Amino acid sequence: MGDLLGVAVLGAGHMGADHIRRLDKVVSGARVAAVADPDLDRAKEAVAGLDGVTVHTDPLAALQAPGVAAVLVASPGPAHEEALLAAFERGLPVLCEKPMVPDTTGALRVLEAEARLGRRLAQIGFMRRYDAEYRRLKTLLDGGSLGRPLMLHCVHRNVSSPPGFTSAMLINSSVAHEIDAARWLLGQELTAVTVLRPASSAGAPEGLVDPQFVLFETEHGALVDVEVFVNCGFGYQVRCEAVCEAGSARIGDEHTMLVTRRGSATEEVAQDYLVRFADAYDREVQAWVDATRRGEVSGPSVWDGYAASAVAEAGVRALETRGRVAVGLAPRPDLYAEVSR
Repeated sequence: MGDLLGVAVLGAGHMGADHIRRLDKVVSGARVAAVADPDLDRAKEAVAGLDGVTVHTDPLAALQAPGVAAVLVASPGPAHEEALLAAFERGLPVLCEKPMVPDTTGALRVLEAEARLGRRLAQIGFMRRYDAEYRRLKTLLDGGSLGRPLMLHCVHRNVSSPPGFTSAMLINSSVAHEIDAARWLLGQELTAVTVLRPASSAGAPEGLVDPQFVLFETEHGALVDVEVFVNCGFGYQVRCEAVCEAGSARIGDEHTMLVTRRGSATEEVAQDYLVRFADAYDREVQAWVDATRRGEVSGPSVWDGYAASAVAEAGVRALETRGRVAVGLAPRPDLYAEVSR
């Protein structure tokens, strides 16, 4: 196993366990070398059957474990800053799930820490950039055949929200994906946010503002709207339509199995993001492993993670104040001058 990239996975919950499986069964060129989770039994269960893996409750101990040459951060968002800074201190390449850091102040600290290094070490886990449909849409828009993009219409629906999910998390956890996707697809920063609050669904937990309608403005005059509905009850759906000067293009309508019986037809609807974006996650982690083995860092940058946190923070303020909130970004360091694709 000496020629494989040894990865420490921080977090063994829903996302972390799936990444452990992916590194072991799907991705080539890497192996799980260490796992850390506050729940030791959960960590042991996630690596059952894997050889040569050390298990820890302390993430910093996992970074120091034998054979660790890279880090995959899949712990809850509030733990990301400490993990990223520790990885930077040790010179370890990192793939960090979104949100990079939930609050803008912490995200800025991470940005400044990597900028001081003078080289990129972190890739942020905005996996939609690796989805085949999103990549086709990006290529189409960049090609210019549809003219200048004027609007993006987005839908983000979940079957149900997990326990403890808050109204703010509809924006800083769910819509965070649309924030990055819009910045990437359009090649523009988002400059202002307005959040409208329709009547909450009867299926939403008491006190949760769900659904929400989020409107973003961009630096070059495009508009991005997002319907986010995390207790729709029927499936996981993500769609995006780009409306341009000379045409439009929509993704997210790809059919799975369609079953036709006498008098009816039924289509499968994904129930989970790990199902809908399974291929995107596989591509993302493989690209990260390949780049790391070459001594490179590609994909969404710490700047992208910081910008997403700043926009989401403005969105939460817009939700709370019921007004339009401008997005303020720090100066962009030279390290991130090149747009990440």
